[in-house]
Amino acid sequence: MSAGEQSGDPAPRASGPNPGWRIVAALVAGAGMALLFPPHDLGWMVWVVLLPLFPALWSPRTRGRGRRGFGLGFLAGLVFFLINLHWLTTVSPVGWVILAAYLALFFGLWGAFVARWANPWRPPPAPQGRIEARMRDRQGAPGAWGESLRSLSVAFSVAAVWCGLEWLRGWLFTGFGWNGLAVAFHRTPVMAQSADLLGVVGLSFLPVFVQAVIVQTARRMVGEARAGRLRPRIDFGVAMVLVALGFCYGVWRIHSEKSRGTMRLKALLVQLNIPQLAAKRLWSPEEIHFGYEEETLEALREIEEENSRRLREALEEGGEAEVDEPEWIVWPESALVGRLLRVDGAEGSGEADGSGGGGGGGEWATWTDNRVTIDRIFAEAPERTLVMGLLETEGEVRDGQYVEKEDARTWNSLVMFGPDGSAASFRKHHLVIFGEYIPLVEKLPFLQKIYEQQAGVGFGGAMSAGATLEPLEVEVAGGELGVIPTVCFEDTVPRLLRRMVRPGAQVILNVTNDGWFKQSPAAAQHFANARFRAIELRRPMLRCANTGVSAAVDTLGSTAHPDTGERQELRDADGSHFTRGWLLAELAIPKKPAWTLYGLIGDWGVIGLAVAGVVVGVVRGGRAS
Repeated sequence: MSAGEQSGDPAPRASGPNPGWRIVAALVAGAGMALLFPPHDLGWMVWVVLLPLFPALWSPRTRGRGRRGFGLGFLAGLVFFLINLHWLTTVSPVGWVILAAYLALFFGLWGAFVARWANPWRPPPAPQGRIEARMRDRQGAPGAWGESLRSLSVAFSVAAVWCGLEWLRGWLFTGFGWNGLAVAFHRTPVMAQSADLLGVVGLSFLPVFVQAVIVQTARRMVGEARAGRLRPRIDFGVAMVLVALGFCYGVWRIHSEKSRGTMRLKALLVQLNIPQLAAKRLWSPEEIHFGYEEETLEALREIEEENSRRLREALEEGGEAEVDEPEWIVWPESALVGRLLRVDGAEGSGEADGSGGGGGGGEWATWTDNRVTIDRIFAEAPERTLVMGLLETEGEVRDGQYVEKEDARTWNSLVMFGPDGSAASFRKHHLVIFGEYIPLVEKLPFLQKIYEQQAGVGFGGAMSAGATLEPLEVEVAGGELGVIPTVCFEDTVPRLLRRMVRPGAQVILNVTNDGWFKQSPAAAQHFANARFRAIELRRPMLRCANTGVSAAVDTLGSTAHPDTGERQELRDADGSHFTRGWLLAELAIPKKPAWTLYGLIGDWGVIGLAVAGVVVGVVRGGRAS
């Protein structure tokens, strides 16, 4: 009797070309993964979505396992990304297909590895001679421990390599790590807390590992039932213990974060929901400037009226009233039309009068319309800090005038205007390909024509990347506060934010504009990815968007108000975040925030995990060959 028959496994059989069920399994897995994320948000499916794909990849074959595994993995990835990134068609249908096909390559590599190397169902090689055959018969089938160890090693290998490939696609060619598998936990706060260990990419290990064990266990149980003898399933027990440990860790983390001493910060987030065609805003400059002025001043008036009402009621009842006084007013990315002119090109703070001035961080000036809008806000809110995204350009003083340099560099910046006339800026590092720059466009000008044909608007010129990752430092009522500034999609790049983590109170501040993609799931997916930065680094986050999700996120990845528990997300009466309005957000910022494992070692944990997974898979696969 062979080892496979003794263990209860159905006898493996060689098969010819892929039967239709394998293709269907790949299609189902790819479509199922798309349902994990907005707008569907079926996060519970993260525990079952790969179950059809494993049998398709592991089904015994005599030849071409790796090639066929690549094909099935690529097909699943292509379906996933075509559905998941369909919002890209609002900018470029061709770009949507090309990007989906490129990202599907990582799924194909995983499929090839799983089918070729980490495959527990591969038929054993034929014995070479009578002696080897007798030795195999004497050894017999592995016991319950042996089967379970084999199952666990396979599950570890496939899950670790999955994480490594997620990291790779988030890093290679500047990276696009959008919607890794564990982002499905964005509405499951207890399970999401483990992201502070190896990042949200490392958290993907758990659901992949569990499903690999489930599929192996189910197959062995079928064989054992046929043989009339069931064995203990130790590997399944280990998988469930890992899930329980993840749950317990999440409960402990939630409790420990809520027990930290905090300082409070209140911020007024203003969102106009300006329609766009790619990068082109469809409002006039006057409409944009007046819109921010009117919405902000109306919000301040409503807040003041509410404060007056509370004070009257408190006086009548003989008690005390808590009033709301936002310290920051936050507008989104590229809020105003005019640019900030930095005379010496230095990032940092500066002093200015109405036209420009001198300071330790560099002289600056701005367009007249910007100056009028900023002055109007400070006239009504003189003690606040005004934060916004602006284009920042190199300038110089010529004939006593502040002018733009020839061949000046331009940055997409976050700027904090202080009531004392200072302007501290942070320049975006992680530029968006075909949005803020076109690679090799100087040598291949036809790429610009392709972009303009697809987007329907002209290319406004390439941006420059920022040169420093020093966080900003500001004074607030609670004391000194560090600001981890991010612009646009930078809040989906954990390795970037990690480099700005410092001891002491810090807040992640993001200004963004998802208006490029109209009223599509892009904005909700962006927010689902971004909120994991608060968990990974245990720093709370403020986000202000033109269209998107303007919100406050605590160190647990939750938008709940620290006192009332109400959701702090800017939405209309129907629950849509595609709306014009304002949100008075309040954050409890830890004075002594935790240092997380991910904050300390970054992506090296996942890289090491992936290397170990490859080694285990290759060693196992080599022995089975």
